[in-house]
Amino acid sequence: MEAALLTWFEVSGRDLPWRRTRDPYSILVSEVMLQQTQVDRVVPRYLDWLERWPTVEALAAASPADVIRAWQGLGYNRGGLNLHRAARQIARDGWPDDLTKLPGVGPYTAAAVGSFAFSRDVLPVDTNVRRVQERTGDEFSPRAGQALMDLGATVCLARVPRCGICPLAAACPSRGRRYEPIRKQSRFEGSFRQRRAATLRLVAAAERTLAELDADAVQSLAREGLVQIEADVVALPAQ
Repeated sequence: MEAALLTWFEVSGRDLPWRRTRDPYSILVSEVMLQQTQVDRVVPRYLDWLERWPTVEALAAASPADVIRAWQGLGYNRGGLNLHRAARQIARDGWPDDLTKLPGVGPYTAAAVGSFAFSRDVLPVDTNVRRVQERTGDEFSPRAGQALMDLGATVCLARVPRCGICPLAAACPSRGRRYEPIRKQSRFEGSFRQRRAATLRLVAAAERTLAELDADAVQSLAREGLVQIEADVVALPAQ
């Protein structure tokens, strides 16, 4: 199966900017951005980010406030703050052998950066990769990582797989099956997540008094280091 998958990927794989580099910083940026945001929205934001902060040292030298403002609209804002903290740790100490020692880097992100940047013999298993593995029942090597991601994202879809164009269909035991809808994340509209996002946008635009803001949202943001409160004035962190 892997040979057929890799042949398909050579022709049909997505041309994504983070696949044109082995720079671990650039790949880490892409992986963190992709955690909560679709690929087509990430591409322009990724390019803008690297134009502004092209190296880990450049990001490390930035202020948390500038990073938080630049991250707006890219999913959970703590992702941007953790990326900034990771950059400062790397600029100070270098890249750790165990990438999960970096702030905000879990097992999947560590595997992805390890594989795509450092050529480590590990298969990064995200939702798309796991879906293909489970449906085919096949074992794939680390060199098939990006091909599996693309197959899961564009062909082996969650509900209605496109088996008619799948390069693995002939040998796939799940060929022709349909699947129940996956439980979606709770609605953003009217949620506490929306209140947090709205509050952070206000503070990112200008310092505010605590009385002007959603107090519960402010306290939640402050616990994550996304805002700071001094003398009832709420602002983005300066350092």
